[in-house]
Amino acid sequence: MGWAIHLLFACFFFGALQKEMVSAHDGAVPVNVGVILDVSSSAGKKSWTSISMAVDDFYATHGNCTTRVVLHLRNSKKDVVGAAAAGSPLSLLQGLKLQPINCSLRWSSFSLRAAVDLLKNFQVQAIIGPETSTEASFVINLGSQSHVPVLSFSATSPSLSPTRAPFFVRATLNDSSQVGAIAAIIRYFGWREVVPVYEDSEYGAGVIPFLVDALQAVDSGVPYRSVIPSVAAEEEMDKELYKLMTMQTRVFIVHMLPALGARFFQRAKKLGMMSDGCVWITTDGIADVLEELDHRLRITEAMQGVIAVRPLVERSEDVVNFTARFRSRFRHENPTIKAADPSVFQLWAYDTTWATAMAVENLGPKRSTFRRPQSGDYSTDLDVIGSSESGPALLNAILNTRFKGLAGDFRLLGGQLQSSAYEIVNVIGNSARVIEFWTPKLGLSKQLDTAVGVGLKSIIWPGISAAVPKGWEIPTGGKKLRIGVPVKKGFNQFVNVGWEPSTNRTVVTGYCIDIFKAVMEALPYAVTYEYFTGSMMVQNFDAVVGDTTITAERTLYVDFTMPYTESGVSMIVPVKEDPRKMWVFLKPLTPNLWLVSFAFFVFMGFTVLVIEHSNLEFGRQPSERLGKVFYFVFSVLVFSQTESLKSNFSRIAMMVWMFVVLILTSSYTASLTSRLTVQQLQPTAADLKQLLSTGAYIGYQDGSFAAEILKRMGFKSSKLRHYSTSDQYAEALLQGGVKGGVDAIFDEIPYLKLFLSEHCNGFTMLGWTYKTDGFGFVSLSALHFSGLFLITGVVSTLAALVFLAVRSRKSPTGGPSIRNILHGPQNPNQVHP
Repeated sequence: MGWAIHLLFACFFFGALQKEMVSAHDGAVPVNVGVILDVSSSAGKKSWTSISMAVDDFYATHGNCTTRVVLHLRNSKKDVVGAAAAGSPLSLLQGLKLQPINCSLRWSSFSLRAAVDLLKNFQVQAIIGPETSTEASFVINLGSQSHVPVLSFSATSPSLSPTRAPFFVRATLNDSSQVGAIAAIIRYFGWREVVPVYEDSEYGAGVIPFLVDALQAVDSGVPYRSVIPSVAAEEEMDKELYKLMTMQTRVFIVHMLPALGARFFQRAKKLGMMSDGCVWITTDGIADVLEELDHRLRITEAMQGVIAVRPLVERSEDVVNFTARFRSRFRHENPTIKAADPSVFQLWAYDTTWATAMAVENLGPKRSTFRRPQSGDYSTDLDVIGSSESGPALLNAILNTRFKGLAGDFRLLGGQLQSSAYEIVNVIGNSARVIEFWTPKLGLSKQLDTAVGVGLKSIIWPGISAAVPKGWEIPTGGKKLRIGVPVKKGFNQFVNVGWEPSTNRTVVTGYCIDIFKAVMEALPYAVTYEYFTGSMMVQNFDAVVGDTTITAERTLYVDFTMPYTESGVSMIVPVKEDPRKMWVFLKPLTPNLWLVSFAFFVFMGFTVLVIEHSNLEFGRQPSERLGKVFYFVFSVLVFSQTESLKSNFSRIAMMVWMFVVLILTSSYTASLTSRLTVQQLQPTAADLKQLLSTGAYIGYQDGSFAAEILKRMGFKSSKLRHYSTSDQYAEALLQGGVKGGVDAIFDEIPYLKLFLSEHCNGFTMLGWTYKTDGFGFVSLSALHFSGLFLITGVVSTLAALVFLAVRSRKSPTGGPSIRNILHGPQNPNQVHP
């Protein structure tokens, strides 16, 4: 009873204070405005302080007002004040043509009775409040019927729409405005599944459709929706948390009112859900009052690592000044409650009251009476109330009000406040650290006025971890996939099934298993599985992991993934050494080309000898001259000639010859290099056709489909022999088909490459089956150089003939004789033409 007496005293005190204020302004017309709050709660008391300060501040700065707002406070959660309202809650609901729906009706009925009292006994022209969306829905319907604007600074549920209730003014942000910021966080970290956790109320469920749409827009699904009753006991919360543990998704979005949210996070921490690997994101319902909750409940201890989204309020000079005055006044009005800073809801309450007073003054003194229905049958209090005559005009004035408020620009569009920006905070220690901003225009940004610097700051996640959670974990329950693994005797590098004596369990390893594990770890969700080894024909599996080849026949019964190894089949045969490899340097050129080249070396030597017969550098003796001339011509191969030419004719001939030699040596070097590096060993067989025609024996891997391919190609079963390991392959190839082995191994390329990596000497892999016969080398013939030789012959011959003709005209004895050519000039002063 003590708290009720104090509450009644506070109401009478404020009523007396208002009468004194009105009497001090005899010229101002009083306008009654109702306020419905839960004054038994700390948030309600703080809101009332903020509303009262708004009225005082408005009229302190506007001295010559013709109207004055008179506040009438009513409690929304207790019937101490609301008892004055006539009629039962059920009769009120029937008057509104509504039916009781859930347990929240008890508190909503008090708000409704308070509203009826304000309308019936005080004929209020506007109602500020109530605080929750569930309570507001009843009062909004009452305001619409009585044509009285209902202004709410905290009813954020999207289910309350000003378009459906024209006398409802949402002087706060719609919950749906924050889903874009939440979806941006989800997209930034690439989480593919999210579980919303919300309270079972109009406030909790109203935002879910908008949240799901926003998540789907960023390719994130909602596999489950966790609903927590508004008055849930600890056992009910624990049951739902245990259910979340059994799921693989570890990203949770919590949308609850502060009281329920504080209890929920405390239970989550106790059950180990605030640990490493989990992601918790809260909406502004909890984020806006984090400091107050921690002040009373030390809730931040249970919320370490939580990411919260809340509206951005600039810390302006007006806000700082208001905060200081608020703390002082709140402490004076509530000496038993520890003072705390106002939240954004108190700032909205202040701006809402200021907007109401401004609209009332802009409208001017009006007749504030209620018009009752013409019918005289007043069966309910709603019939007695009637409708306000000045309500529509006041509503229009409120909707057109614009000013710079404490919480930002006060601008109503479509009957509700427009969103500007949100800040994303990370709960660390006893405070929340801002890590990013979000605006509808720029998205995530480190600065409000630019998109430069996109990227969240370092975040401490639940479990005091800096590593970004994957967003999923292996659930504690659920069906595991049955993965079949074939057991083979050989080629264990692909799949190896072993036994671990220390753990007494089967161990599966190998290349195929490593690829499977890498794929499973790369998935954005958890998939549990277990291996089953043995025959693939007698067991049921969800999938098979191993060296399983994709064939057309198998695709009729099962589905395959994309291939992860090189496809195709090929053949391994022994190689034999070429006994003629000591003469491999002659192979690049054909015999004809060798002869033509030698002939042209001799021809060029004779040409130089004729033209340079008077060159003393070639000597005087016939043998000396012949040796030096031909050495000079052959030295062109390595460009090491030392003798100089005296005649321009011989220089022209040698220039052409040097070009021919350059091309000839380059081609020879390239061809010889290819032969020395590639054609070291020769296979014993060219292809399968040759093996089929010679009746050779072919080996294949035991259990492989290669046997069927060989049979379709014409090989008899008696010519086919199966093996299991690569060592058996090597032994059979070395024995040969005549001695009980095989002449070739026919198998898939991955196995053959593995075989060659272990037995690299003495074996080679031929071209793939169903391809061409392969590539070979071609020796360079004289035909390839016929044009060059023709040019060389023509130029050299012409040079020699022109030289002889010129020499014959200048010399009275004619051209040089054979003796002059072999012995050199008789006159040392003889000069070349």
